[in-house]
This record gives sequence, C-alpha cells and structure tokens, in this order.
Amino acid sequence: MPRGYEEGPVAEAAEARRDALERGEPIESERRGTDRRAVYGATTDHPEMHFLGWADEVDQEELFASGRAWGLSVRRKPA
Repeated sequence: MPRGYEEGPVAEAAEARRDALERGEPIESERRGTDRRAVYGATTDHPEMHFLGWADEVDQEELFASGRAWGLSVRRKPA
C-alpha cells in the first residue's frame, strides 16, 4: 500500500542526494531566487489593493502624503 507523500518526489529527491553523496559530489540546497519588497495600495482610479511598484523604486511616504494612494502595504515577492 502506498505511503503517500513519502514515496513521491521527496523520496526521489532524497535518493538523488544520497546517490550524489556516494559519488562524492557536493550537495547544494535548492536556491530560491531573491525576494524583493513590493508596494501595494489603492488609488482613485483603482480602488482595490493592487501592485504600485517596488519599494526601492516608489516613495511610499510621498504617495500617501499626496493622497494619490492609501492603505499601503509592503510584501515580499520573488524578483
């Protein structure tokens, strides 16, 4: 009887790592791409939350102070 997740991709990946170790190959963990901080908020033209720009490219304080955007939040997103 199958044991679910244990016999799927995880088991295959573990076996591949074990085989690589036996061959003397270095094991590197999977690398995630770098995350970037995204600014979300609402505007008059688009009153529901939406992407406004990247935090290092958009001045959130100026957007809010000018009244052009509100309800601002910053979220991490893959770049």
